[in-house]
Amino acid sequence: MKELSRRGFLELACASVAAAALPRAATAGQTWSSGSERPSFSLPENAVDCHMHIYDDRFPVAPGTRLRPPNATVEQYRQLQKRLGMRRNVVVTPSTYGTDNRCTVEALKRFGNDARGIAVVDTSVTGQELQALNSAGVRGIRFNLSYPGATTLEMLAPLAERIASLQWHVELVVQGERLPQLERHLAALPCPLVIDHIAHVPQPGGASSEVLRTAQRLVEKGNTWITLSGPYVDSKTGAPRYEDVAPVASAFIAMAPERMLWGTDWPHPTQTAGKPDDASLVDLIASWIGRPEWQQMIFVTNPTKLYGFDAA
Repeated sequence: MKELSRRGFLELACASVAAAALPRAATAGQTWSSGSERPSFSLPENAVDCHMHIYDDRFPVAPGTRLRPPNATVEQYRQLQKRLGMRRNVVVTPSTYGTDNRCTVEALKRFGNDARGIAVVDTSVTGQELQALNSAGVRGIRFNLSYPGATTLEMLAPLAERIASLQWHVELVVQGERLPQLERHLAALPCPLVIDHIAHVPQPGGASSEVLRTAQRLVEKGNTWITLSGPYVDSKTGAPRYEDVAPVASAFIAMAPERMLWGTDWPHPTQTAGKPDDASLVDLIASWIGRPEWQQMIFVTNPTKLYGFDAA
């Protein structure tokens, strides 16, 4: 993070110039999604993909990081946007880069006003750095407690206090089994909370688990959102229907559609044996939502408000 304030966007510009002299990556033709058909469900105008990542090997990986996917570029993601029929997205800094948000910031510059960002910072971040990230389009900070390293539970409360004045939120990714023990910390946050990937409710038996009940209690307090994304992460029954995850997602949706979001999780970094069909996932999640007014709410209205997109 310190680089952002001292060298800032000049360093990004220099990296871009240097990259122009490099050969194209071998992954340039990939889209990191199986299938090629469009979804049967038409995403509504101004739908927002609230969870996706960009990977670029011009930026160094954090020491000890476990996820090191191949390049997944802005151009490749735009191909997916065209296929799915949407243009707005939220770029989330992955664990690969620790607290170095330069890859995300550069992507936000290229996506323009159709994108927002989620950064990763620790307690050493300065007010100037937070303001620079805010100007770049960042609207929240990610706590990845599933992959230890950049952030810790002890940082959660002090950082939440600092970002509340920016009207940012905390985005949490954590093993579902840990959610009950974290409940009191999460319920006390002074800013909104977004829990990734259907709260990682574990399977089998997720629909009757204490993890689901804990997540529901947090949502009921009115300050917690759930992202309907990555059903493959915790499913034991698998594609294409994810029958074990469906009741969990449906329980969240029925309880509080006004607190649900949607995301692709592109380029699906945890899926190394084969990428899912993003069009099929859109159709599946739309079927879980069901009611047209809820589809409009979850795909458009909720994220437009939370991430500060223009409502027009």
